[in-house]
Amino acid sequence: MVSDTLRTYEFQTVEKWLQEVCWRRYWKGWLEMRPDVWTSWRRRVQELGETLPATVMQRGQAVAAGESGVACMDAIARELIATGYLHNHARMWWASYWIHVERLPWELGADMFFRHLLDADPATNTLSWRWVAGLQTPGKTYLVRRSNIEKYAPGLLNDRTGSERIADGAVSPVVATEFAETARQTLPDYPVTLPRSDDRVGLWLHADDLLPEVGPLADLTPATVAAFSNGQRLAALGVGLADGLARSGAHFKCSSVLHNDADPAAGICTWATAHRLKEVAAFAPTVGPEADLVPRLRTLLSAAGVTLTLVRRTSDAHAFTLARAGFFPFWEKMSRHLRQQNTLMTRR
Repeated sequence: MVSDTLRTYEFQTVEKWLQEVCWRRYWKGWLEMRPDVWTSWRRRVQELGETLPATVMQRGQAVAAGESGVACMDAIARELIATGYLHNHARMWWASYWIHVERLPWELGADMFFRHLLDADPATNTLSWRWVAGLQTPGKTYLVRRSNIEKYAPGLLNDRTGSERIADGAVSPVVATEFAETARQTLPDYPVTLPRSDDRVGLWLHADDLLPEVGPLADLTPATVAAFSNGQRLAALGVGLADGLARSGAHFKCSSVLHNDADPAAGICTWATAHRLKEVAAFAPTVGPEADLVPRLRTLLSAAGVTLTLVRRTSDAHAFTLARAGFFPFWEKMSRHLRQQNTLMTRR
């Protein structure tokens, strides 16, 4: 997608669009170097569900269902539930309302978004909520203001019920507690090309990369392609997985199937043995649910005599190394790289 854009347009014409695309890649790279932020969030969601007072949980459920009593915030919650999508501004307003007005744990709000958003991404979702809470950039919280909504989405305020709670100056920040280890770690080392093999191979397609027909897996000759879901977020992932499987089946000229398994790691192993595979190839998942499967998956496949081979796109490997600190130092280096690519491509 980025390559096609750079090949077609001058960099300055599409710079803002490229910057937005690179935000997602930045978040992924940042989290790849700080995986405990993800595991800590998942752990906290479970802990809070088990330990918060019933009254707090009930209030959180009401707010998440669009029954907070603040009409504009309730409209946003109901839109998310009904459509699986929200404009970026609405996401920030509602997250800020949840954290700084309702004083509810950011982790539970992030979980609500992750379960409902069609484009939910482990890195973008988790780290954006941390940013609103003042953890991602320590001390810098994002506070919802009624005047900001009036400027960008005045229709949300046709019903002003409860809007005094988000009036300018009425919202004070909650000081969030940091539970995660955020020290930078070494990036995982994955090959950027697929090692040559004559073994019978299957392609594992997952939500972290749905374009295997472009890049290091494009010349693979799989006997079968499969994607796996445990049923959670299936509505959100189903369309993307189905599209990726259809394209993969056509490109690789083999069967492509979506499996729904309570235990995806075991399901992948069952699929591999049923198709007499000696190797399962895939893009290396980034930190999130798919990557959480890998340690156990590798063990199960190894016990069945199957090798798991994971590769990473060169473009991702390069971008992730740049996501060491804040976005704008990342973008300075990334934009210089993209400008050079643009110059080379448009000269051809």
